[in-house]
Parts: sequence; structure tokens; C-alpha cells
Amino acid sequence: MFAVIKTGGKQYRVAANDVLKIEKLEAEIGEIVQIGNVLAHGEGDDVTIGAPFVDGASVAAEVVAQGKARTVIAFKKRRRQNSRRKIGHRQLFTTVRISEILIGGAKPSKKAEAAPKAAAKEEAAPSAAAPLFKAPKGEPDDLTVIKGIGPVAAKDLNEQGITTFAQLAKLTDKDVARIDEHMPFSADQISDWREQAKDLAKK
Repeated sequence: MFAVIKTGGKQYRVAANDVLKIEKLEAEIGEIVQIGNVLAHGEGDDVTIGAPFVDGASVAAEVVAQGKARTVIAFKKRRRQNSRRKIGHRQLFTTVRISEILIGGAKPSKKAEAAPKAAAKEEAAPSAAAPLFKAPKGEPDDLTVIKGIGPVAAKDLNEQGITTFAQLAKLTDKDVARIDEHMPFSADQISDWREQAKDLAKK
């Protein structure tokens, strides 16, 4: 039996035991999630098509992993205006394994495993509690002065202990790789901010 589901703005044709990457879901590893947007389901020539979704149909899937895709670089340059901007983006995704296709309002037969869920929470707790760096004493700088750092990015950096131009300018290549691994910024993007911060730190 197969089903066509819609999640994260995309459509997927799935069957039991299929493993696929979809847009990030807020769920723990080992948890069973129920995707209710089923566009069609069937077996062979017997296919039921929704309008747009099939009533009472859903797909149960087990969360296998949470991760980030490879960095995509967007580069923009304005001729004769000395303007360049490079932005990196790493899309968050969730890997799921399709458990079963449910029709008629049925509920998933498989329950989430308690042990993996508890272990995932224990592993997530330290990283959520401790920032990547220790913020220096004194007044923080306005990091949005740096091209490419907006209010949201500045807030994320501040939460991870990066609050001043001098601190950003002194980041080592190892620090850059660490930020690249744990935050939604690319290594090239962080390196560009570091170079701009060096000039600002001298003022």
C-alpha cells in the first residue's frame, strides 16, 4: 500500500518502511509522529484521491534523526558600488521511517520508545543550557553593524556568548568550525563577519 503525503510544502510518495528526509519536525528521536495531510492512498489500481486530503487517512512515521543539510551559499554583488554580500544557509531536516499507512481514522499501533526519547533529552539538555562561548564583561556591541548580521542573527550570537566586535574578531578557525556545527551559519559567513569585526574592533 502506498500514500502521497504533503509536509513542509512538499509532496512525497511513501510506503511502509520507507526512509526519507523531510522539513524539520519538532519531535524527539524515537518518537512516532502522525502526518495527517494525505493526498491519496491505495494499492495497485485501487486508489483513493482526496479533495485535497483524504478524510480519516494519515501516515505514522518514526523519527530516526534530526540534522542539517549542506551549506548553500548565496552571493550578491553590485557592480561599481563596492557592495558584496555572501549569506550561507543550512536547512534543518528530520529523517523519518514510515511505520504504517492509516485509514478510517485509525491510530498508530506502534508507540514511541521511552528509552531513546529519554536519552535524547539527556543529550540535548547540556547543549541547551550552556552557551558555546563565555560572554565578556562590559557593554555588548551592536553586532548588526556588521554586514550580513541582522537582529535575529545578532540575538542568536549573543545567546551563544558572542557579544562584542573584539570577541568576534578573535575567533579561531576552530571556533568558526564550532559555530558552523552548532548554529545555522556557514563557515564562510562567519569568516566574513570576523574580518569585518577586526576593523570595527580597532575603532
